[in-house]
This record gives sequence, structure tokens and C-alpha cells, in this order.
Amino acid sequence: MADDTPKIIVDDDWKAQAQAEKERLAQQVEKKPAASAVPATPGDAAAGTEPGTDAEGGERELPPASLTTLISSLVTQIYYALGGYEDPQTGRRFLDPGLAKHHIDTLAVLEQKTKGNLTDEERKLLDHALYETRMHYVQICERLSQM
Repeated sequence: MADDTPKIIVDDDWKAQAQAEKERLAQQVEKKPAASAVPATPGDAAAGTEPGTDAEGGERELPPASLTTLISSLVTQIYYALGGYEDPQTGRRFLDPGLAKHHIDTLAVLEQKTKGNLTDEERKLLDHALYETRMHYVQICERLSQM
């Protein structure tokens, strides 16, 4: 007749395995490039990621530096300042029309300084970005004035 009582198996070397894993991870950290030694930004710390990595810990792929990327970045900042996006840390929307106006003015400076040096596609993108963000800014300011 088989003994049906549960048996407790004690793994006496679990501490050694844990220590070996800790040492292996420490070696991996030491092998990372020096850039990873830069302190994490508040956004990185909140997301639990190392600088230069995405949320899953893989290498973050940045878009190429270009006029399109610059315009997109400024438009994103404008919409964020106009309450278009929730703050990922607080879940609340941020509203700062003055900051939005500053970024719109920066787009206008970019338009002025690059006049005659843009491709048709770049010019259309910048014109569209300025038109859309200005209209959105006016709508938000009108709503605020009615409050």
C-alpha cells in the first residue's frame, strides 16, 4: 500500500542557486554600456525601466532626427498642454494654455526660419500642424473664457 501522506522536499541548495543568479545578473549589469549608468529620469523610474530601454526592458528605438520628428514632438507638447493627453503618472489632464502658445509660437518661428528650404511634404506638414494647433488653442481658450 502506497503512503498517501504529502512529503516535504527540502532543497538544501536554494541559497546557492539564488546567489549564483544574483551574481549572474550583476555581471550582466556590469557588461552594459556606460550610458546605462546615467541616473534614471523621473519618467523612467516611474515606469520601472532603465534609461534607453522600453517598458519590456528591450532597447528603445528612437525615431530618426528629422524635421518631421521635430514637428511631431512640438505638436505632441501642444496637445499635452491643451489637455489632449492624460498624465501617465496621475491620470489627470494637464492644461496650460500659455505653454501651448509658446510651443505654437516655436512652430511659427520654425516656419519663418525654414521658409524656402522645405520640401513640399515638409511645408504641408508644418502648415497643417500650425493650422490645427492654432484652431485647437482657440477652441480651448474660448471654452475657458466661458467658465
